Amino acid sequence: MAYKSILTFVASESELSATLPAAMEIAAKNDAHLTATLMGVDMTPAGGFYMGASPIMLQETLERAQQDAEALEGQARRILDGNVLRWGVDSAVAQFGGLPSLVGLRARFCDLVVQTGPYAEGAGATQEAVIEAALFEGQAPVLVLPQGKLVKDFGRSVMIAWNQSNEALSAVRRALPLLQAAESVQVVVVDPPVHSPERSDPGGMLTQMLARHGVRAEVSVLAKTLPRVSDVLMRHMEDIDASVLVMGAYGHSRLREAILGGATRNVLENARRAVFLAH
Repeated sequence: MAYKSILTFVASESELSATLPAAMEIAAKNDAHLTATLMGVDMTPAGGFYMGASPIMLQETLERAQQDAEALEGQARRILDGNVLRWGVDSAVAQFGGLPSLVGLRARFCDLVVQTGPYAEGAGATQEAVIEAALFEGQAPVLVLPQGKLVKDFGRSVMIAWNQSNEALSAVRRALPLLQAAESVQVVVVDPPVHSPERSDPGGMLTQMLARHGVRAEVSVLAKTLPRVSDVLMRHMEDIDASVLVMGAYGHSRLREAILGGATRNVLENARRAVFLAH
């Protein structure tokens, strides 16, 4: 089991320079095929063209998006040309509201999507939409790189955020190639519920499953000493020098997390190391 089809979506020059080199490195490590989808996105609101508005305006915005996509494709080809990787690039144009369909269709046929953190300074609105579409419409795992860069020892030490949820279990299963290649894996449980099925042995059944896949994992049970679980996770990640956090994404609805916050959004906003997500 390995990641043999890796995909990245790019909608700006800053994303291209940040994301594509990291995606290339991951593809090289996994002897995988890398596909870069260069997008031109029309940001006009869905109701922006009211009845009777000039169709020329719509045509102009779409043509501008097409030019943006073609320019990005040309830059991506220059970066990838001559590389020993197996790679492919394509360009696509969509209105912002159509991104979920575009991203979902492509992501569902890949093993891993690699993207830059969506809430960093200078990040575009498309980055959050792409990550969510890959997770929900594409049902693909997403590796989010906060600064678009891989640390030198990426994958050596991996931390799993375990809360017994379906989302967390899905993330662990999708992360198996990453976990099998790691030297150190730690399962972290924050304030396990008193009446949970695993109350006597938090994380025990998960580590047993991982052991059968050749992954030796240790369990750490932590108290919620900070206001948010995500803060505890990120602090412990720094303490053990883990290069990747594996966690389930959006256990609550996306709307609830957008309004009230949640572990997924908080981690993506504040993480300084790679985050592996699956839903």
